[in-house]
Amino acid sequence: MNPHELLDVLTQPAELVETLEQGSLRCLACAHRCLLKPGRRGICGVRFNANGVLMAPKGYVAGVQIDPLEKKPFNHFLPGSEVLTFGMLGCNFHCGFCQNWLSSQALRDPEAGRSAYAIRRVSAEKLVTYAVENGARAIASSYNEPLITTEWAVEVFKLAKDKGLKTAYVSNGYATAEVLDYLVPWLDGYKVDLKSMRDSEYRKMGGRLQPVLDTIRRIKELGLWLEVVTLVIPGMNDSSDELWEAGRFLASISPDIPWHVTAYHPDYKENAPPTPAETLQRAAEIGQEAGLRFVYAGNLPGRVGSLENTICPQCGRAVIERRGYLLHGYHINSAGACAFCGQPIAGVWSGRPQAGHANG
Repeated sequence: MNPHELLDVLTQPAELVETLEQGSLRCLACAHRCLLKPGRRGICGVRFNANGVLMAPKGYVAGVQIDPLEKKPFNHFLPGSEVLTFGMLGCNFHCGFCQNWLSSQALRDPEAGRSAYAIRRVSAEKLVTYAVENGARAIASSYNEPLITTEWAVEVFKLAKDKGLKTAYVSNGYATAEVLDYLVPWLDGYKVDLKSMRDSEYRKMGGRLQPVLDTIRRIKELGLWLEVVTLVIPGMNDSSDELWEAGRFLASISPDIPWHVTAYHPDYKENAPPTPAETLQRAAEIGQEAGLRFVYAGNLPGRVGSLENTICPQCGRAVIERRGYLLHGYHINSAGACAFCGQPIAGVWSGRPQAGHANG
């Protein structure tokens, strides 16, 4: 049995769809906007036209885990809290440097196809119950590209919201206006991967740059909490010119967008050298000079100085002190302001981190 046969039974009629003539459908879940005749699949491989009905994934996970929210990474979204993260299979991109390729490329790469045999059937109710029982404050869809499984995510998120949990997407941002409008009543936070400022690089991955830039703008307009990550890959997107473009673009939308510049390590089909700490420090300095108030260097704990911390833009003191995913100091008051000078700090705050993650 091939992966498609295993997964096709775990589907439901999609809602993000436009019905066309002669049984054809237009999928609206991502910016590919795939035109699907009966029997055809989208670029993602998991959404398909079954006799004039668009089917979308439901009722399973390929991975589920309780993580720190800092691991997503979110630094201004319930810091110090736990999040239940779940993922399915498939992706609308085929990045050669993917660090979750066993999940994302399971329907495209035979080397990853074995992941389909490790999926677990689960209900939305069980996921939410598991989150609550384990003290999570949020639920996130991640590991593969969540946009292509949005209907299932919303089913989970509706129940999560009823239990007082926050919800989040960890995504490549290749969205449509329709999918964002569908998500916004049930979504609190959105992390976007801004992989490059070059359309030519996005074409290699199987997409285009402009829809990602549009998504970043639209998320901010919709009032969702937004953080942006750039995996800095030597020889691909680490030039100062390109980093300046990214920093200026984000700052033009809001100087309060946290920008994470993170270290690459060789994985999947990409063999570039690991990102040096000095490159991340340069990238972060560029982001700060471009006008961003909160720039972080990630994946190299202890090697990037104060760039793991959240610094108050008014008094310059560390309001959150971090090493890796752990918090060692937390100085943001219940009003979401710097405990030293009273400057409001942009983010989604809970008053205090969960026990064991920080001390003040």
